[in-house]
Amino acid sequence: MRLRLITSLSLAAVLCAQPAAAGLFGNSDKQQDAARAAPPLSPQTQLPPAATDQLPEFHKATAAEIQTALRADPLAQAAFFANQFEHDPTDAQMGVYLSNAQRGLGRNAQAADTAHAVLLFAPRNVDALLAAARAHIADNNAFYAVDPLKTVTELKPKDWQAWSLLGVAYQQIKRPDDAQAAWAAALKLSPDNAAVLTNMAMAKAAQGDFAGAEPLLRTAAAQKDATMQTRQNLALVLGLQGKMAEAEKLLRQDLPPAQADADLAWLQQQTQGAKTAPAATAAPATRSWDSLKAAGS
Repeated sequence: MRLRLITSLSLAAVLCAQPAAAGLFGNSDKQQDAARAAPPLSPQTQLPPAATDQLPEFHKATAAEIQTALRADPLAQAAFFANQFEHDPTDAQMGVYLSNAQRGLGRNAQAADTAHAVLLFAPRNVDALLAAARAHIADNNAFYAVDPLKTVTELKPKDWQAWSLLGVAYQQIKRPDDAQAAWAAALKLSPDNAAVLTNMAMAKAAQGDFAGAEPLLRTAAAQKDATMQTRQNLALVLGLQGKMAEAEKLLRQDLPPAQADADLAWLQQQTQGAKTAPAATAAPATRSWDSLKAAGS
């Protein structure tokens, strides 16, 4: 496991076509004549009804069924919500659930398409706008996330999540000043929010500003809702500054011994390399967080 900068279904509905009617697959005239000549079946030998007659009719999911589906794995969620959305393409909530499930499967482009399908008939649906933005960001197409997120900030100006995501989108398209401004707006709405602080910190870390990232991550890690990822990001930033004892303590808090050992070895490699590498070959401060991760793999 390598620590990541920013933690960002699609099951296409498969329609099984029924076989075409007799004679459409090139039956010979003799075969057709034989079929016409065959005597009708008696009532005792009638064939059972077609399989399609035995399928349960579609019904709109109940609230309980939706909650059960939301607790399922992404693949099961995608199948469930694809069925619902296919039968009622105007059900915005089913479309949003489907988009989120598709993104959970890593099918980000399809997740964006699904969200935009909802926006065709519900252009001001906040959940669909957020789903589209998240999918575009996950698909490394954050440029297309900016407008949906701006719309959300206009519709719900006190929604810190929209501002936080807008910061992520700006950072991805190399507009760091706009990103920091968006995150500052998010923090005004939700002070000391661990997710926002983590995003701000990791943007600084991606530019090589580990000292600037550290206090933000310390504050984030101290929050009640701080995640393991936030603590691991703090460990990474500490380790890359040579503060190995504290980094090790955080790593061993959340990771199994073998994984913690591997991450510590990687951090040691990075810090030793930085000390011994000539200035001309030292890693540039602007290298991305993903490239930092890849360097240790």
